[in-house]
Amino acid sequence: MKKMTLSAAMLALLSTAAFAADPFTLTSSSFKDGAMMDAKHAGNIKSNPNCVGENVSPQLSWSNPPAGTVSYAITMVDPEGRAGQGVDHWHAYGIPASVTSFAEGETSQPSDKFVGGKGTAGQTVYVGPCTPPGTTPHQYIFIMFATDLDPKALPPGLSRAELIEKLNGHVKASSSITGLFKNPY
Repeated sequence: MKKMTLSAAMLALLSTAAFAADPFTLTSSSFKDGAMMDAKHAGNIKSNPNCVGENVSPQLSWSNPPAGTVSYAITMVDPEGRAGQGVDHWHAYGIPASVTSFAEGETSQPSDKFVGGKGTAGQTVYVGPCTPPGTTPHQYIFIMFATDLDPKALPPGLSRAELIEKLNGHVKASSSITGLFKNPY
């Protein structure tokens, strides 16, 4: 009986220790998870009348990476875009482990803090929402991956599918946040 009580106590202690560590988390001061994004975060591609914003990338922060994290990668996808085919708005990788946030507007232009992948629109920087008018809000899912890859391991210009393939076996943790956007016009 004494052994069983000690074993149960040890198990409870180990379980508490496992849950005491904070999880890897992605947040934004620009929008709350599941809430609407400001119009300034919408895309501004002049040839697309659905792009009604200023293309200011949202602020993003991440914390509590798992041990052994060497770099990060991030994707931004609109699964409802292109009539349900999805739109890869932005993805970046080779983000050094020392970088733990991007300021608002920072990823709308090239930076030495990340390597740009090629999104659906062919751009290698943040491209904001461009939803058609009269539709329900689209989801813009940002997923941050903590990886064991050297920041210089991957070449620039990878598609999201190529990036996901290269991350296979190298992701230590991931976290996501979802912003919503509806064309106000």
